[in-house]
Amino acid sequence: MTGTKTAATPRPSTSTTSMSPSAQQIWRRVRGLLLALAILLAAGIALAAVRSGDQHGRLDPRSADPLGSRAVAELLKDRGVSTRVVTTLAEATEGTGPDTTLVVTQPNLLTFQQQRTLQDATEISGGRTVLLSPGPFSLDILAPGVTAAADTPVDAREPRCSLPAARDAGSVDIGGYRYATDPPNGDACYPTDGLPSLLRVDAQAGGDTVLLGSPDLLYNERLAKQGNASLALQLLGSRPHIVWYLPSLSDPSATESGNGSGDDNNADGTGGQGDEDGGGNDFLDLIPSGWLWGTLQLALAAVLAAVWRSRRLGPVVAERLPVAIRASEATEGRARLYRRANARDRAASVLRTETRTRLASLLGVPPSEAHTPEALVPAVSAQLPDTARDLRTLLFGPAPTDDAALIRLTDQLDALEREVRTS
Repeated sequence: MTGTKTAATPRPSTSTTSMSPSAQQIWRRVRGLLLALAILLAAGIALAAVRSGDQHGRLDPRSADPLGSRAVAELLKDRGVSTRVVTTLAEATEGTGPDTTLVVTQPNLLTFQQQRTLQDATEISGGRTVLLSPGPFSLDILAPGVTAAADTPVDAREPRCSLPAARDAGSVDIGGYRYATDPPNGDACYPTDGLPSLLRVDAQAGGDTVLLGSPDLLYNERLAKQGNASLALQLLGSRPHIVWYLPSLSDPSATESGNGSGDDNNADGTGGQGDEDGGGNDFLDLIPSGWLWGTLQLALAAVLAAVWRSRRLGPVVAERLPVAIRASEATEGRARLYRRANARDRAASVLRTETRTRLASLLGVPPSEAHTPEALVPAVSAQLPDTARDLRTLLFGPAPTDDAALIRLTDQLDALEREVRTS
């Protein structure tokens, strides 16, 4: 009908409030963490890319780090001496020969079987073998007849020997292990307390073995000091080729059975020394330092992320209750809960406790002694001397056995409190 307005029927509300965060809220929460991880990852990749070409490790002739040996390799290259880096025992033994100097950077890390194989190859090669910091664990096989004494600090020392290379170099930075031979064989230089830190021993096939108590003079950071460069070039450059052996854990020969060799050395009293000089290295010593630093950085990042995302408590905010409940309703509701659970003991305890508290305030008993029979009962008795009630049982007695007893207890407590107030 024209002119008549029809009221629209309201639709029931079907919308519900979702407590789950939306995708936009999740993104706002995690975008900072994702950005920090992206920056950390990019920085790590960039740092690895920048340093990957120069950093290889300690005593590595490819490494330009302070503890690398790239500087001496470059000087030898200028003198026409080639340097080949090998990481397996097979490559090291194949490269030996009369025109080759074999440099073993960590002889103490070799197993007994590896040491025997290396000694068999170098003894008949006719070339020179340079052992850096060999200790008791490796001397018995790689340099028979040589013993090692306690190491000394690295310091500038004079040669005090007739070895031409040492006399020309003069004072060098050396120390570490000291060696002795019985009978004396070869050249003994840079002594401390009568024992040298550099020992050259002749081999059977015309070659020789050079033992350096410490490899410090080969480090990049020390090569330009004292006569280090001169001695390094003369010891390593006496032949046109150098095989630079860096023992590796990935070498298949390191996993070959060598139990028999180890047992033989233990029987001689020498195998136990391996725990001090190379055979007993701690597990963490075998982990590259980069992995340890990376783990530390990740742990620090995790702690910072936890601090950033942790919930911080602000000041207390007073909020209005959505529903106001009268005290009488709350009391009635609690009483019904006690009745449903048959908790007469709990109800009686609450009644007595509140009565004792109010009586103590009326009689001047300290709150700390309100629930002590020895303090409260005499005070009530003094206030009501003519009462015939058993005050101790009434205020501190056992729980009622039934509902009727609970009601009687309630009436008696109310009557007692009224008498105290009106007396």
